[in-house]
Amino acid sequence: MTSFNRRDVIKGALTAATAVGIGPILSVEGFSQTKSVLNLQLGWLSSGNQLGEVCAKALGYYEAEGIDLKLQPGGPNIDGVAVVAAGRFEAGQVSSSPSLMLAASQDIPIKCFATGAQVHPYTFFSLKKNPVREPKDLVGKKVGIQSTGVILLRALLAKNKIADKDVTIIPIGAEMSPLLTGQVDVVTGWLTNTTALKVLGDQRVDMRLWDTGVKLYALPYYATVDTLTKKPEVLAKFLRATSKGWAFARGEPEKAVGLLVKEFPNLDRADEIDAAKVMLQYAFSNTTKTEGWGAMDPAVWQDQIALYAELGQFSKRVPKLDEVMTLDILKMTADTRVKLG
Repeated sequence: MTSFNRRDVIKGALTAATAVGIGPILSVEGFSQTKSVLNLQLGWLSSGNQLGEVCAKALGYYEAEGIDLKLQPGGPNIDGVAVVAAGRFEAGQVSSSPSLMLAASQDIPIKCFATGAQVHPYTFFSLKKNPVREPKDLVGKKVGIQSTGVILLRALLAKNKIADKDVTIIPIGAEMSPLLTGQVDVVTGWLTNTTALKVLGDQRVDMRLWDTGVKLYALPYYATVDTLTKKPEVLAKFLRATSKGWAFARGEPEKAVGLLVKEFPNLDRADEIDAAKVMLQYAFSNTTKTEGWGAMDPAVWQDQIALYAELGQFSKRVPKLDEVMTLDILKMTADTRVKLG
């Protein structure tokens, strides 16, 4: 996982600003008198992760709330956390919750205010001829994994009292072919990446990270402490409208993908329909049925912090729970966010 410090944040923000041509980094886009602009900095290129936002935008949910949402794509050369932390954009979304814990541990003033997925889709994939169905099955196995995922594997091993030496780590890219060719016994990835997983066919065996006891959140939304303090109503409006967009996608997934592909023509409709069906299972749960879309549990966050502290991932200090996340915006929208499960 990436480590953060204030100097890196400012440097990263300046680099990101230059890369995307957004001008002076301290020139924060103002809110108009009639409509509040909210720039959502993504940690990736535009994709199906924004299915609900695209629907909310196309169907006028943001407009009804007086929000002008602008999706700001990320990518390998853009440090989204740095851009938001420096004050250029109002909010952001990252792939996994540890990024926000690590930022807070370096005194970077950002907090999570909602989460897009109730359970993290990160998964260990194997084949039926040599299956890994539970953590103990990893002993003696060769695990093909990307560098950013090594800490997740270490967390799994620590949580299940398995020594690091009992598993062989093989660095690989995002492809699944090393599993098919026998170079490794296990590969990793997100269950929502249905296009990449097709090559494994019906021989695929899944072991989700969440089910091994390592409970991380995926697709968390975050903002600076300054924005959370001075413009909470803007974030509340964003959450209300976004929840309606995801609810529409849940009820009409094919129509939702149609809107998605119209917004991002580079995406393949058939692939996105398959991915949406999986992603929607993670966006809604028993928790969202009672507490609304975007809900999160402080106990899950506290468990993450404790586990990462145990693994020595906080180089400066262990962050406090209230430095990492806040329920304030969720409480403001408790009666207006869509409740489906």
